[in-house]
Amino acid sequence: MLTVDKLQQHYGGSHILRGLSLALKPGEVTVVLGRNGVGKTTLLKSLMGVVPVTSGGIMLAGEDLGPLRTHQRVRAGLGYVPQGREIFGRLTVLENLQMGLASQPAGTPLPKALFELFPVLDKMRGRRGGDLSGGQQQQLAIARALAPGPKVLLLDEPTEGIQPNVIQDIGRVIKHLAHDQGLAVVLVEQFYDFAEELADQYLLMQRGEIVMRGRGADMKADGVRERLAI
Repeated sequence: MLTVDKLQQHYGGSHILRGLSLALKPGEVTVVLGRNGVGKTTLLKSLMGVVPVTSGGIMLAGEDLGPLRTHQRVRAGLGYVPQGREIFGRLTVLENLQMGLASQPAGTPLPKALFELFPVLDKMRGRRGGDLSGGQQQQLAIARALAPGPKVLLLDEPTEGIQPNVIQDIGRVIKHLAHDQGLAVVLVEQFYDFAEELADQYLLMQRGEIVMRGRGADMKADGVRERLAI
């Protein structure tokens, strides 16, 4: 579904991503792990075109994303949930969701499935986004990214600052999106137990490079938790 070939990225004189290559399959959750500052968020921003890359290729279902701007990548099939959620606090839940359709033709309706995935949003359509709890805002951010019907969903630390019961709900939604609806999901995560539970494959990053990769079922045997502590 999505292939990344030898991706290089620089911030000024700093070399952030160092030759990253990866491949995502439909129906799988790929977990990207690593300590703070290793380039996980930069990887997602590079895939979305939020930050420019120095070199390397990004292909989505056979389409070269390199020349495309961020909104064009959304139209091509990328969905992005940034760290910190970045919802519009003064807009209502419904208006936030409609913003997710900005790349679509005028008049495109919101998928009813969004409210089936997140029933709390259906009850709060008219409430301002800034008045929601952190967990509700995270659900809103995910629903907004799903509104245009992406092929690949990029999630940047969706459990950050979220209460445990909502974390469980988000985990169930991620599994459903991948295993039942066939999305390719990239999950950047610091919460190891959550990542291990969801991972079909994992990537471990250090200093802008992928230093370990494998099947999610092998994370414990591979000693991934211990490597995160190094």
